Amino acid sequence: MQLLDEDKVIDLSELFKIFGDSTRIKIINVLLNNELCVNDISEKINVSQSAVSHQLRILKQSKLVKYRKEGQTIYYSLADDHVEKIFMMGVDHIDEI
Repeated sequence: MQLLDEDKVIDLSELFKIFGDSTRIKIINVLLNNELCVNDISEKINVSQSAVSHQLRILKQSKLVKYRKEGQTIYYSLADDHVEKIFMMGVDHIDEI
């Protein structure tokens, strides 16, 4: 495998930084099998709605989470199966330690 060019190194570093926050990890965890609104996420992970909204904004900007609007309610889900794979590979690695 060839060395990554500098732009890809930076992009990959930024991606892994997103996984470096425990609240974002909790959000990804509850979205693995569920599409949820901010209120439901907040209740499931026991974090304030404002904190959840802030972290969801970061996850959306990083294209790890997508959303859809139904009336006044916005539902969030993982952007694609890559997010779940990255998450689960991390869990598998931790389990091996």
